[in-house]
Amino acid sequence: MKKLVISTLFVMQVVLAFAQTGTGVSGKVVDSKTQQPLQNVVATIQNTNLTQLTDATGKFTFSDIAAGNQLLQIKTQGYKEQLLQVEIVKGKILDLGIVVLEEDQTEEQQLSLITITENDLGDDNSGSESTAGLLQASRDAFQQTAAFNWGQARYRIRGLDNEYATTMINGVVMNKIYDGRPQWSNWGGLNDATRNQEFTTGSAPSDYTFGGILGTQEINTRASIYRPGSRISFAGTNTNYNWRVMGTHASGMNTNGWAFVVSAGRRWADEGYFEGTDYAAASLFASVEKKFNSKHSLNLTAIYAQNSRGKNSPNSQETIDLKGEKYNSYWGWQDGKKRNSRDKDVEEPIIMLSHFWKISPKTNLNTNVTFQTGHIANTRLDYNGGNNPDPTYYKNLPSYWLNYHYDNNLDDPFNVPVWQPDYIKATGALGDFMSNSQINWDRMYAANKDNGRAIYALYEDRTEDDLITVNSILSSQLADNISFNGGATFRSLRSENFQKMIDLLGDNPLIDTDSFYEGAEFSEGQNQSDLNNPNRAVYEGDRYGYNYILYASTLDAFTQFKFTYKKIDFYLAQNYTRTEYQRDGLYRNGLYANNSYGKSEKAEFDNFGFKGGMTYKLSGRSFFNVNAVYMTKAPSLRNTFTNARLNNNILDGLESETVSGADVSYILNAPKFKARLTGYYSMIQNATKIGFFYSEGLSLDDDSGEDEFVAEITQGMDKRNLGAELGMEYQVTSTIKLTGSAAYGQYIYNNNPNVSLSVDGRQAAGLNPVVNFGQSYMKNYKQGGMPQQAYSFGVEYRDPHFWWVGVNGNYLADSYVDIDPLLRTNNFYQVPNQGGITFPEATPERADFLLKQEKFDPFYLVNLTGGKSWRIKGKTVGFFASVNNVLDEVYKTGGFESARNANYREINEDNASGTRAFGNRYFFGYGRTYFVNLYINF
Repeated sequence: MKKLVISTLFVMQVVLAFAQTGTGVSGKVVDSKTQQPLQNVVATIQNTNLTQLTDATGKFTFSDIAAGNQLLQIKTQGYKEQLLQVEIVKGKILDLGIVVLEEDQTEEQQLSLITITENDLGDDNSGSESTAGLLQASRDAFQQTAAFNWGQARYRIRGLDNEYATTMINGVVMNKIYDGRPQWSNWGGLNDATRNQEFTTGSAPSDYTFGGILGTQEINTRASIYRPGSRISFAGTNTNYNWRVMGTHASGMNTNGWAFVVSAGRRWADEGYFEGTDYAAASLFASVEKKFNSKHSLNLTAIYAQNSRGKNSPNSQETIDLKGEKYNSYWGWQDGKKRNSRDKDVEEPIIMLSHFWKISPKTNLNTNVTFQTGHIANTRLDYNGGNNPDPTYYKNLPSYWLNYHYDNNLDDPFNVPVWQPDYIKATGALGDFMSNSQINWDRMYAANKDNGRAIYALYEDRTEDDLITVNSILSSQLADNISFNGGATFRSLRSENFQKMIDLLGDNPLIDTDSFYEGAEFSEGQNQSDLNNPNRAVYEGDRYGYNYILYASTLDAFTQFKFTYKKIDFYLAQNYTRTEYQRDGLYRNGLYANNSYGKSEKAEFDNFGFKGGMTYKLSGRSFFNVNAVYMTKAPSLRNTFTNARLNNNILDGLESETVSGADVSYILNAPKFKARLTGYYSMIQNATKIGFFYSEGLSLDDDSGEDEFVAEITQGMDKRNLGAELGMEYQVTSTIKLTGSAAYGQYIYNNNPNVSLSVDGRQAAGLNPVVNFGQSYMKNYKQGGMPQQAYSFGVEYRDPHFWWVGVNGNYLADSYVDIDPLLRTNNFYQVPNQGGITFPEATPERADFLLKQEKFDPFYLVNLTGGKSWRIKGKTVGFFASVNNVLDEVYKTGGFESARNANYREINEDNASGTRAFGNRYFFGYGRTYFVNLYINF
């Protein structure tokens, strides 16, 4: 009988009782289980800026809205949202009566499964993560599939990096200035506190920002909008951590106008899924709001999230064949414990003061002042004067003795090498590697003691940022059918970057010089990290190696107008951004004595953007939508300086990117069947990318050598992405739901960009360090690192007694390794430093084979989910469980080419046995994993 009553209330939607004052709509929102009123439920008139919160009795009222058909959205955390079509009569208030919200168990699934996979965490000092999908999916069926089923395989929505999306907290942009990507770890482990989110897809309009071509994610932490109550959860898993505990309490708004939310979490593991990957994270959150009157409220949000984890190594096929896909070369035994040499530590607390001003019933102004500070640190081993301690160093592997031994004189560059492998030494190397395949910490301690100084040490590449953000966002309902959004944001960054000594691995200090630039061929002082303090003795806690400050400031402003009519809605938006970067060197580097100490010139960029879109309402349930955008985007701070660790050089000819895109969608929202079909196109032009590595076989046409540490600079790079997305869900019965999603994309490099190298060795020889290698023939190569095809089908059963189970099958394909631009320049064919003469043994067929982009095998993923909840004396107790990759499929999620060997002969020799020492490096996804979460809401 109770179920019948609830269903009847849900179907009725409206009770035709009209008041005689005002023009609007009212209602009372209650919980479907308890029939108790729900406070702080968000009621919004779609396509306007009109929003109300329910009071303590669950009631809301809009008294000044346009007459005619309107869409009313009612939503709050933990419940399924309702979208009601209402007919507003001028001069009357439409009373909806009781509006019932049902518990959303899929949200419990989302809260349980929000994790960042180990391989998706960035390794550079930006700290930003190149995650596969959104941190939390929206209600869109396709995006939910992309996040929760394809995310583990590093699927990227529309093949785009997260720097082309905008992530915000309370309207404040969280994307890092350094590389443009959000740093998820800044609020990791606070799933309960960050669950109030709004999403846009592609270039669709957002009320908070102009955005990019990948959409926006807005996290709202205003204390008064949280549903009052408490929640405690405990989870176990075998992914990047093993255990998680979280607790959250929200007070709701009291009679004195105060509301607060507190949340805390901890995640940890002695060893995660991959060998030697320890994990420790602690998170704290607090939000306090004071409502002074009906017009003014102040909210203070504080977020602290500390995360420390051991990384896992990308591996060559040789080491994978010998040690398996879980092998991690970064760790070794010390005092009976596994110690990882590559730890990443993130600790960047955020404090945000927000002022909410209701200027009039139709106009709101939100102003925020935010300060973020803290550090990101990545540890690694320094072997300044010692042998490479990496157990996978190429001379330690069998392939070295198979590939790099010849019976003729190779000093003559025109002498075609004749392969002569040494099988005896290869067999010995195999035995040694299998017995010594991890870092030997004891050997490094002993070497330091014997040498009387530290030739081995553990240090951090450390970034300490201070970021101030001030912004205001204005929303106004200008007329019944016209709304306006506008805002301005100023950000100022001071970023200290330096090398910090963590562990000297003994009692002796390290001398701050670079042994690579010592010897008769180098001038005095070129080996010094800081000529102002030569031969510095470095102790634990000291800075050394490099030390500089990056300054950045951005000013962004946008306006947006939305127009709503009976059959057509459309919008127009525009923005302007001013960006400035500068480096301030604190060390006078020995190689760049005249261009490393003090401030650089400023790099300045002015950018703009325009976008628009239209929704044509075919009926009340089906829509046709189109969006288009054209904008310019400043290069990131990371890609502005050729080598910021050593010098003040700004890239020659550095220009802004041009970004354009469009998408067309058909959307159907029927009672039992919902679907979205989208076709999209995006073009990124004039992109810049910088990478750092040691390379052999360079044709520099001088006496500086052919084997150098280089900064590879790729400029003028174009990328084209086009494809289609399909998301569907069909409610077969009241308990059974079918879901289906499909994605097909073609993501390619669309031109031949220019490649140059910044070579420190040329600087040492008194030459221009930058060498132009001309075009890289990359056109029509695939963009790597993500599947370009993905398909999913799921079945879900939800019992009326509040338990549910689901199974989802997925097929992912067309994933490629990331190519290296240098290998596709003319340098590949040229004998080093011989005036462009090509290798006599090179043939087009063999060159095509060596340069063929590797395509990964397609794979299947089967995922199981389920849960159950009970209502016990006013409390909700439940659990959620999942098993991902049930079939324990082994699959590669990504990889990259090595340009250590830069020309035909070097790569051909390395491939002599068919097993390359400097072959592609790979990342793997998780095998069969589980996640179990127990929770109580009260």
